[in-house]
Amino acid sequence: MAKDVTVRLMSVVALMLAMLVSGCVTTTDSRFSREADRQKALNNYVQLATAYIGQGNLDRARNHLDRALELDNSSAAALAARGLVLSAEGEEKLAEKSFRDAISSDGGYTRGRVYYGAFLYSQSRFEDARDQFQVASRDTEYPDRGAVFYNLGMTEERLGAPEAAEAAYRRAVELTRGEARALLSLSRVLVEQQDFSDASRYYSRLQTMIQRNTRLTHSPESLYTGIRIARHFQDRDQEASLALLLRNEYPDSVEYQHYKVLIANDR
Repeated sequence: MAKDVTVRLMSVVALMLAMLVSGCVTTTDSRFSREADRQKALNNYVQLATAYIGQGNLDRARNHLDRALELDNSSAAALAARGLVLSAEGEEKLAEKSFRDAISSDGGYTRGRVYYGAFLYSQSRFEDARDQFQVASRDTEYPDRGAVFYNLGMTEERLGAPEAAEAAYRRAVELTRGEARALLSLSRVLVEQQDFSDASRYYSRLQTMIQRNTRLTHSPESLYTGIRIARHFQDRDQEASLALLLRNEYPDSVEYQHYKVLIANDR
């Protein structure tokens, strides 16, 4: 999200790699005589594999997952990560089987459900994706629960359920303490529902974040959302300012084309 408030947060897997690569498991199988050591080795293999997936190094990721599955062929974490590798390789059927095997092995492994939900979303299987995200959202111990609700909101939008999307985005805003992408999506959905007062309140928070954080900039979506709010309240100065940015920064965007149609209809 360094340059665009609509861009999803960077994955932490690169940080995992930095912490773990110097501690690769190189000991012999005798180390696994005790269950604690075996589980630690399994976790390390999966973490390293996840890091390599984040870097796009699928060969190394697969190598570590093979080792993990040799230790425990029913490991939900390893199976879910393998699903990511297979999906990246375009093996949709095998990827889905691996995700489903992970959930079957451990229905409480929420990260696996999130991975599977994202996979289903990418396949335009939105009802199935919503089912996975809804189950995942109930895990109050999951560390990235706000992102789950954000994904659920996107899925509800795809299913043509704006009220459900609004509810999910509100939870995402609450759980992330006002993350930019959640604020924008909630503002936009509220505009679509003609709730301009509430939309303006959340959009003002987004504006303040962008002004205070040099790593954040407006996207075409955020500018057009602000324009629509400004037009509703007849704030001509705000509309003109945002429209100028949209024209100068994103002249080829769909949002700028929409804005041109919008002002043409006024004439």
